[in-house]
Amino acid sequence: MRSTVIKQMLEDLPEPSEGEEQQDPVPLMDRSCNSKILEKVIEYLTKHQEFDTSSTPQEDKDAWDKKYVEVEDEDLFNLILAANFLDVKDLLDLTCKTVAEYIKQCKTPEEIRQRFNIPNDFTPEEEEEVRKENAWCEEAP
Repeated sequence: MRSTVIKQMLEDLPEPSEGEEQQDPVPLMDRSCNSKILEKVIEYLTKHQEFDTSSTPQEDKDAWDKKYVEVEDEDLFNLILAANFLDVKDLLDLTCKTVAEYIKQCKTPEEIRQRFNIPNDFTPEEEEEVRKENAWCEEAP
């Protein structure tokens, strides 16, 4: 099982008495996750279970993963939260790598702010001070 949290939750559930059905709810997510995100996590887990039981070439797995993370930024960030909460390491790695690739495509902090809709909370004076302090970063070797 890819999610150690779900595995542990299932192991911790008390066994139902003979003839009874399981009545205790299983808390799967914190409040940051909605059904859409949980469905996406289940889609990922189901597909990777299929990959594990078949001889799917790695390039096909990689292509599926690449298409899987082609979602809105909000959904991508919620997938990161869900993967972290559920301890699905492969999904967490995939989603974080995707965000890292988006950041690498940006050349300046301003481009990163625009890409992720992050407001600039520096005053012009503070921004200039940070640039001076970090001028060594922009010097050519």
